Amino acid sequence: MKISGFTFVRNGVLLDYPFEESIHSLLPLVDELVVNVPESDDDTLARVRAIGDRKLQIFKSDWDDRLREGGLILSLQTNRALERCDGDFAFYLQADEIIHEDDYPVVRAAMRFYADREEIDGLSFRFVHFEGSYKTVNPFRYRRQVRVIRNNEKIMSAGDACGFERIDGRKLRSENIKARVFHYGWARPPERIHLKNRELEKLYHDDDYIERKYAGKEKQDFRNLAVCVPFRGSHPAVIRERIEKADWQLKSPSRLPLALRPRAWRMLLKKWGIWR
Repeated sequence: MKISGFTFVRNGVLLDYPFEESIHSLLPLVDELVVNVPESDDDTLARVRAIGDRKLQIFKSDWDDRLREGGLILSLQTNRALERCDGDFAFYLQADEIIHEDDYPVVRAAMRFYADREEIDGLSFRFVHFEGSYKTVNPFRYRRQVRVIRNNEKIMSAGDACGFERIDGRKLRSENIKARVFHYGWARPPERIHLKNRELEKLYHDDDYIERKYAGKEKQDFRNLAVCVPFRGSHPAVIRERIEKADWQLKSPSRLPLALRPRAWRMLLKKWGIWR
């Protein structure tokens, strides 16, 4: 059984993505790792090449700033990397997602177990979403996503690359596994989060919308800290050096139980479609 890994990263340095740590966390689990680096405004490509692992298959691609519908350029770039994978399974990580080394045995065992069960299209991981800092997590963001797929040319990245779909229209059949994906997309200094959000908005909206939304703002306000809770576990080893260097300070989240926080209830009611 051969395992391919795949990812893409653009402007990873400028936007402060932990893409090097993400790649390092995936390398022990795969036989090859395909990295698509679209045209960037920083030295992302050089940093990826500097990792220097023989498993890496790095290629450059173009980036069309005119594609501004539903974040579809993200799945387009993801599929460019997927197309170069030739393993039995393909393991996808976004540039701000990291696998904990404690979960490697779980992932390996799951891929071995489902290798011959061809009715299963993918494996779904539990997500741990850090927000505001490396010490707090947001329990209200999506709980699971598929990150390992059967590489049979019947499955592709869809939408804005959060998930996958079958090209024949049949519902994707996935199995939940106990392994986690540590998502650090919102654990950055407020100024970097603000810059990242502006760049992401360009994949969905026109310039006028972005200027109106961000007028007068210079950094992220992190209002979701009102629903965050302390993280009491251990971080993956590959990101601990970055965490030690973190130097921004935010207001600590409430110590009240979630059940006693009005904002938490409002978010739950909105999620259930009761509050509008």
